[in-house]
Parts: sequence; structure tokens; C-alpha cells
Amino acid sequence: MARTPLDRDELVEHWTLLKNEQALVSGKRGATRLGFAVLLKFYTQYGRFPRSRAELPGEAVAFVARQVQVPASELESYDWTGRTVEYHRAQIREHLGFRECSVADAEKLTAYLAEHVAHKERRHEQVRVELLARCRTESIEPPTPGRCDRIVATALREAEESLTALISSRLTVESVERIVALVAGADQGDAGPAGGGTEGEDAPPVLAKVKEAPGNVSLETMLTEIDKFLAVRAIGLPRDLSSTSRRRSWPAGGRGPRWSRLPICGRIR
Repeated sequence: MARTPLDRDELVEHWTLLKNEQALVSGKRGATRLGFAVLLKFYTQYGRFPRSRAELPGEAVAFVARQVQVPASELESYDWTGRTVEYHRAQIREHLGFRECSVADAEKLTAYLAEHVAHKERRHEQVRVELLARCRTESIEPPTPGRCDRIVATALREAEESLTALISSRLTVESVERIVALVAGADQGDAGPAGGGTEGEDAPPVLAKVKEAPGNVSLETMLTEIDKFLAVRAIGLPRDLSSTSRRRSWPAGGRGPRWSRLPICGRIR
């Protein structure tokens, strides 16, 4: 997909060298001067360095080149590896107050996501957006894409495990036994209405029926859904199970993840 060219207003807003930035550039010459300048402006805008020359818009390079009075073609001579570019990156981080993501930073970011984001947002990409925003807030240079993916995956797993532990801690022994029996497809005859969830040896287990989509609205599907609710009711879940899990860390008025909302299970008696 073709990139939309930057217009004049975007170039002026994001790629104009400010007075203090011009002072940083002034002691450099040629390709080094231009390379440093475009790295600085890219980092100022995105909070990270470009992964390759291809990420730098040609019109932006030309706009910066005119400011530093170096031909735009000189950027081809800039060394993107080695000691010079590493020194430039260190200068830019120091100037902007950013730091590289350390092991300790990664652990703190993971803990933040697990506690404040992943309980209410289960989509990997959306959690990743929150990770990058948090990096910006904390003045941390975002980790590599692969490391970001690992941080997000760990945060999602930790959030799920903590929520599962919270819910499990509120279940009675009897409820746990009934859930295990439901999952195993055992006979639910002693569980009241749940025992009527199967008809004949060829009928699917109760849990399988509970997980089935309701289908088109009709009297038959309505009665089937009532049977599902009664089967869940027979487990005997605590009334405040869902409200306790939602109250853990979600913001006021917020909504928890779909798989953790259990109003029916917690209220049907």
C-alpha cells in the first residue's frame, strides 16, 4: 500500500529543527550532520529510531537537508551501523530524556500491563498499543518488535492467571466438584435441573450443550437456553463472583473482558 506523501504543514510541524536541536547538529558535517538530524526528528516524533532507511520519508529527508544545508543524497553515505550511529543515538536519548529498555523496565512494563490493561483488554494488538504508550510516558525507548510481543504475551498470561486464581479462591468445594463433573461429562442426575441436560446416551454432554451457539430465535431454542442456564445454576456459584472479579482493577464504569463477565452464573438461583 502506497504511503501518503507528507504535506507542508506536517513537514513544518514534525521535521523542523528547533533552536536547541540546531545546536546539537551544528558541530557535525556532511552525511553525519544530515543523518543525525533526521534521526533526531524521527525519534522526537515516534519515540524510537527508524529500523531502516526505508522508514524515512523522502520529502522529510529533503526538508531536513535544506535546513542543515546538506544535499539529501548525502544520506546514502550515512553509516547505519557502527560506533558513529550508536554515539548519535546515545546523544539523542540523552537530549530527549529517554533511555533504552532494561530488563527491570521490561518487568515493570509487564506488571503494569497485567494489572491495568490486560484484565479488560484481551486483544494482543491493543495491549501492544498500550505498551508503546506506556513506554512514551515513562521515557523508555520501545523494545524490539519481538521483545514487545513477548512482554504483551506475558502480561496477558499473568492477567488471566491472576483472574482465574481470584475466581477460583471464591468457589466452594461443592461448586468445584460440580464444575469438574460438568467438564468431564459425568452424570448430573444429583444436580437437579442440570441432570435433565442430556436425553439418551447419544445426547451431547451438558458442557457441550452450554457452549453451543443459541441459533435462530424460536420456542425450542429458548427452552434450550433455559436448560443451559439451569445447568449453570446447579453448579452453585457465589452470587458476588462476577462483581468481585470486575472490581479488581477495572476503571469506574469500565467493562471487563467478555470471558470474565458472569452475571447470569452469579445471580441465577
